[in-house]
Amino acid sequence: MSFLAALAPAAIGALGGAAGNAVGSAAMQGLNSADEAFQMGLYAQQMQHQEQMSVQSTMFDEAMDERSENMRQINTLRDVEMTQRKEDNAVTKKFIQSIGE
Repeated sequence: MSFLAALAPAAIGALGGAAGNAVGSAAMQGLNSADEAFQMGLYAQQMQHQEQMSVQSTMFDEAMDERSENMRQINTLRDVEMTQRKEDNAVTKKFIQSIGE
């Protein structure tokens, strides 16, 4: 009986250690799962922000393209106006010359 009494604490300790390791392993797996879920959440949030930035960038590019086209049209109209003024001035000069003759 003394032999069993001597083995009992060791057996209980081994069983307790195995149970403790199982609990520790399960806790570690739980933490790993929670961390993985958190990382996936961060990744999804980052992807959402990148998509929003892409949409904003596209909208900005389209607005700048439209503004550039408007500026080109305005410059073309100014060029036409200047050409018309030059021609008008030439006609006015010829008219003035014809009066003076």
